[in-house]
Amino acid sequence: MTHIIIADYIYTPEGFQENLAVAFTHIIKEIDTLDILKAKYPHANIIQTAEHCVLYPGFINTHVHLEFSANKTALKYGSFMPWLDSVIEHREALVGKCDNEIMRRECDTMLRSGITTFGAISSFGNELEVCEETPQRVVFFNELIGSNAQYADMLYGDFMERVKVSMSCQKSSRITPAIAIHSPYSVHPIILQKAVNVAKEHTLPLCTHFLESQAEREWLEHGKGELKGFFEKYFKTSTPVTNIQEFMYAFDRYPTHFTHCVQANKAELEYLAQKGHSIAHCPRSNRYLGCGRLAIETLSLPYSVATDGLSSNDSLNIFDELRAALMLHHQVPIEKLANTLINAITTNAAEILGINSGKIEVGKLADFAVVTLPEMPKRKEEIALWSILHTKEVSEVYIGGEKYI
Repeated sequence: MTHIIIADYIYTPEGFQENLAVAFTHIIKEIDTLDILKAKYPHANIIQTAEHCVLYPGFINTHVHLEFSANKTALKYGSFMPWLDSVIEHREALVGKCDNEIMRRECDTMLRSGITTFGAISSFGNELEVCEETPQRVVFFNELIGSNAQYADMLYGDFMERVKVSMSCQKSSRITPAIAIHSPYSVHPIILQKAVNVAKEHTLPLCTHFLESQAEREWLEHGKGELKGFFEKYFKTSTPVTNIQEFMYAFDRYPTHFTHCVQANKAELEYLAQKGHSIAHCPRSNRYLGCGRLAIETLSLPYSVATDGLSSNDSLNIFDELRAALMLHHQVPIEKLANTLINAITTNAAEILGINSGKIEVGKLADFAVVTLPEMPKRKEEIALWSILHTKEVSEVYIGGEKYI
């Protein structure tokens, strides 16, 4: 059945548009005035949103760890290495405590903030059942971890079993199988290259954590610092398995979503840009773990804004993340930044993940989020800003043309 939705403003690739409506089934059929659409689709179901509404493409959270959704106060915030030690100490208890009900609740939190697609980073595959059931589209990143050559084959075998299971879900759900490389310090180069080759062979989305903290940089560059003590204590090794350049080069021939990059220097960021990569920017996670600020105002490569997981955050609400970004990046004029952030969780994120959404445009998937403002904006150029500042939860959510809120 065809539906026609009307809102005061529609966020299009050309900006915020008035006096338009959108005709859709599971995809967007046409964008025009209401009278023209009603004439073309006389039997369409008319959806009139409330006053002061803005119709957005569904929002996309490219990077979230559902497996740690049970964390409230167990992990230590403020600095990266004390946090990492606390993860090792409490990981088993937190993962064990994180049942399907907890993860479903967090998926619902994301849905209510307008997230219609998210990238789930999965270390064990525990959240696959929840991701199959949730109404959102899920890019399911099976994560590879293992720096010890002695266990590399075993860990890679387990990883590939999880990849195959997620690939089998593709036809019966909204899941897109994908691959995640944990980090340069935690994945042996041999199995790293094998995993990248799998992503290339099957055209799977690929992501990795990269240069999140100063400790990581010092370890990879010089084999020194706080991570040296960490590896000696837990893994009986005092030598990094790779360096920054070698790790970056492993992704040269396949576009990859690099998460964090807070401690990447200008030359490294330019190299990532030249190779067609992108960044997942997680402002609250970076602040809570004392990692520093990613200077988004100077980036020459596309980026998304993501919440990361509750292991390093206090909510999976995308508007909480956007408000934090507004405060963190005071170097950018606030109106310009607000518009850039909305683009980061719609158009940029969809292109990065390879999802046919992120724009209100003919042929795109009918994934929408409706934001209701307290009053009509006096200036059109401020709609993105007021949307971020005034929204805790969206008013309506559509995925594939079906209403879920």
